[in-house]
Amino acid sequence: MRVSAVLIAVMAVLFACGVYAMLERSLTRVLIGFLLLGNAANLLLLVIMGFPGTAPFFGSGDSDTFSDPLPQALMLTAIVITFAVSAFLLALIYRSWQLGQADTVTDDEEDIAIRERGAESDESMEDEIAEAGDYTATDFVDVDTSPLTVLGSRDLPGIRDDAPTDRGPR
Repeated sequence: MRVSAVLIAVMAVLFACGVYAMLERSLTRVLIGFLLLGNAANLLLLVIMGFPGTAPFFGSGDSDTFSDPLPQALMLTAIVITFAVSAFLLALIYRSWQLGQADTVTDDEEDIAIRERGAESDESMEDEIAEAGDYTATDFVDVDTSPLTVLGSRDLPGIRDDAPTDRGPR
């Protein structure tokens, strides 16, 4: 199986241009970037498919003449998803144009506040954490056991089996 280097190069360029276009603030460029990514994904599936053969379930039993049906199904799925998201983005662009005569995403107050907060020094962040107290949501500091309690069937009345308990032997 030989894959064309031109096909791989075109696919890489489409992926790169699609990602670059999706990082813009204009919704129209985001749509173009998404369409480029969809086409690049289809080319990727063509590369994965390999050398084309006959129909997937046709032939005398020689596995070299069969083509793989999975990339074909994935390509159809990618086409449908690209179409649906493109239709949604077109509706979003149209509504944005109706409301503001522009399709550019602008900064709001929360974006500006987050940008200014990122410019603060590490010392002010440490002060903020110290003011919040000793509460840690993700780590169990200085705890020898797990905070979860596993109940056995002997912990519940009316159920009998040999499961271990948290209360110890009875």
